[in-house]
Amino acid sequence: MIKLRLKKYGRKGQPCYRIVAMDSRTKRDGRSIEELGFYNPMTDETHLNFQRLIVRLKQGAQPTETVRNIFVKAKLFEQM
Repeated sequence: MIKLRLKKYGRKGQPCYRIVAMDSRTKRDGRSIEELGFYNPMTDETHLNFQRLIVRLKQGAQPTETVRNIFVKAKLFEQM
């Protein structure tokens, strides 16, 4: 199953995350299928590729709870 989830990078104490599509059995920082966005919790900054996210969601990809909350803040589900 394809999941939309966060992939951590950045320094210790200063996390940044990429929103990626990856297989549900893959490790958190493992190989991703596609990078779809960026989230910085320190500044609450997000950059999302809305077109590709909508395509992935229509193909059946399941977002995790945290990613779903980011999408709700960005009003992604209203654009579908």
